[in-house]
Amino acid sequence: MSSSFFIKTKEKAKVAKKGNNAAGPKRKGDSGGKSKVQAKKPNSKYNEEISSDSEPESPVVSKKRQSGEEHEYDETPQEKKLRLAKLYLEQLKEEEEKKAEEDSFETDLIAGRLQEEVLEQKGKLQRLIAKDLIPPDTSEIRLLRGHKLPVTCVVISSDDKCIFSAAKDCSIIKWDVASGKKLHTIPGGRKGTEDRHVGHTAHILCMAISSDGKYLATGDMNKLIMIWEAETCKHLYKFTGHKGPVSGLSFRKGTHDLYSASHDRSVKVWNVDENAYVETLFGHQDAITGLDSLSRERCVTAGGRDGTVRVWKITEESQLVFHGHQGSIDCIQLINEEHMISGADDGSVSLWSVNKKKPLSTVKKAHGCHGDTELEQPHWVASVAALQNSDTVASGASSSHNSQVQLWKCGQNYRGLEPLFSVPVVISYFVCTSTFSCHSGQFLVAGVGQEHRLGRWWRLKEAKNGIYVIPLKRKSPSQEEAKMDD
Repeated sequence: MSSSFFIKTKEKAKVAKKGNNAAGPKRKGDSGGKSKVQAKKPNSKYNEEISSDSEPESPVVSKKRQSGEEHEYDETPQEKKLRLAKLYLEQLKEEEEKKAEEDSFETDLIAGRLQEEVLEQKGKLQRLIAKDLIPPDTSEIRLLRGHKLPVTCVVISSDDKCIFSAAKDCSIIKWDVASGKKLHTIPGGRKGTEDRHVGHTAHILCMAISSDGKYLATGDMNKLIMIWEAETCKHLYKFTGHKGPVSGLSFRKGTHDLYSASHDRSVKVWNVDENAYVETLFGHQDAITGLDSLSRERCVTAGGRDGTVRVWKITEESQLVFHGHQGSIDCIQLINEEHMISGADDGSVSLWSVNKKKPLSTVKKAHGCHGDTELEQPHWVASVAALQNSDTVASGASSSHNSQVQLWKCGQNYRGLEPLFSVPVVISYFVCTSTFSCHSGQFLVAGVGQEHRLGRWWRLKEAKNGIYVIPLKRKSPSQEEAKMDD
C-alpha cells in the first residue's frame, strides 16, 4: 500500500511538472507551479528595478537618436552639398593663409639674401661683427707644427674644415681643423731634382684655393706655379712663364681663373680648367709682393718698394694707381669689392677705397716700435687679413720684440681703423701670413716662423715654425646685457 502510494505521488509530481512547463500560467490550481512562479518573482522584480533606473535615460537617448535621424533625414541633398562646400572653402582659406605666411617668410629671406648679394657686388656690404668679438684665452690657441722651416702662406677651404700651409722647406701640408692632425703632406725636394720630384724644390711664397675647393695653386722662388687637386693633393699642372719668383696667387671667386704676381713686376692670368695661359699685365716699377681678388674681373696688388697699390681691370687692360705708404708695401687683402687693407715695413696699416687715390685711414706704428729712444724703428707689418664683407681686419707684426696679431675694427663706411685687441703669439716670432676662416669667421690662422716671408735678413733660433689657430670668440647674451646695464 505504502509503496504504491508513494509511486503514485511521484507520478503526479512528474505530471504537475510537465504541465507547469507546458502551460504554467493557465493552470492556476497547481500549487507546485504557483510556488515556482512566486520564487521567480523576486528575480524578475530585481531586474525590473534595474531597468526602471535606466528608464529616464533611455527615452532621452532614443529622442536624441530620433532627432539626429530626423535631422539627417530633414537635410536635403542641396543643403548637404552647400554645407560640404562651405567646409571645403574654410579648409582652402586656412591652407592659403598658412601658405601665404610661409611664402612671405621665404620672400623676406630671399629679399634679404638678394639685398646682401647686391651690396656685396657693389662693395658696400659691411657686416658689423667687431663689436661682439672678445680676446680668446691663451689656452684656446692651438699651435700646429709640421714644417721644418718658416711658414710663408696659409689658406682655408671654403667649408672651414681644412687648412693648407706651405713653407720655405718646399713642403705643403693639409690639416684637419677640428683635430689639428695632418691629412696629407706633399714633401719638398732638393734643388736639382726638378725632373724627377713631383712638387716644389724651392721656397714656396704664395698659395690660393678656388672657391669651390677643387683646385689648390702654389708659387715658388723657382718661377713655377703648380696646380693640385685640393681633395687628394694630387699634382695636376705646372704653369711656367714668370721670369721671377711667384709672390702672389688668387682665384677669382666663383671661377677657376687664376691671377698670379711675380717679382718680375708682371701680373698674369691663367685658366686652370683649360690648363692655359691667358694674358700678362705690366705696370709696377718694382717686385710685386702681394695679390688678392674677389668675384669681379679685377685684382689688387702691392708693389713693394715702388710704394704703390694697384687695381687691375682685367677686361679693360687698365689699372688704377694708389699712393700712401712710406715704405715697402709687403701685403694686401680685399675686404669687399670696393675696400682693401694693406701693410708695410714702415709699420703702418692703411685702409683704402678703390674710388680714392689716398688711403681712407692710416695707422702709423700699428704694432709699436723697438730700439733706443733716438733710434726707434717700427715693427714691420708682414701680413694682413680681412673677414670678407665685414668690419673686422687683422695685421701681423714681424719682429724679435713684438710678435702679435692685432685685430682692428673698421669704422662706418670704412672711414677709420680702431684697435680691438691683440693676440700675443709666443715672443720672438715672425708672423709671416694670416687669414680668416672663409665660411663662418670662427677662427683666424696665422703662419709663423724664424724668418721673414720674403727674405732671410735675420733669424730667430728660439722661435718655432708652425701655424696658430686662434678662435674668434663672441660675447654671450649675458655679457651684452651686463654691458647694457653698466
